[in-house]
Amino acid sequence: MELKELNDLYIDELKDLYNAEHQILEALPKMADTATSPKLKKAFQTHIKQTEVHVQRLEQIFEKLGEKPTGKVCKAMKGLVAEGAEMIKEDATPYVKDAGLITSAQRVEHYEMAGYGSVRTFAKTLGYDDAAALLQTTLDEEQQTDLNLTALAEATINDKAMAGATK
Repeated sequence: MELKELNDLYIDELKDLYNAEHQILEALPKMADTATSPKLKKAFQTHIKQTEVHVQRLEQIFEKLGEKPTGKVCKAMKGLVAEGAEMIKEDATPYVKDAGLITSAQRVEHYEMAGYGSVRTFAKTLGYDDAAALLQTTLDEEQQTDLNLTALAEATINDKAMAGATK
């Protein structure tokens, strides 16, 4: 795709996010299965449901634009997901692994926040107010997930990891 105008870049970045969300949908169940902390498992399971809604929102935006959401592979997310997969395979005590899973998940969240913030701004500039509102809602949810993961790490998981707790 040739990027001649901001609208071209907007569509290209939306495709990137769409692919990224699909990669996340494949990775999150594995992270949830690996997590030791019941609260962390629940956080990952909740985010699976949210991510499914994020995909639906992107599909709404593409439909309104008359575009197909496919055709781009998010290479950055491939790398982030691969790092998460490495953490799943690490030989680590359970809560150290949980702390590592949180780290991996937060890297993903930060990537998504950057992407959604940018496309939301593009949507505003291009006058796509409905899309901007949908993208802002997703951005807010990604930010809240990041904050929830930090709170979980600070409340219990990091202390248990430091102590070498196994349960």
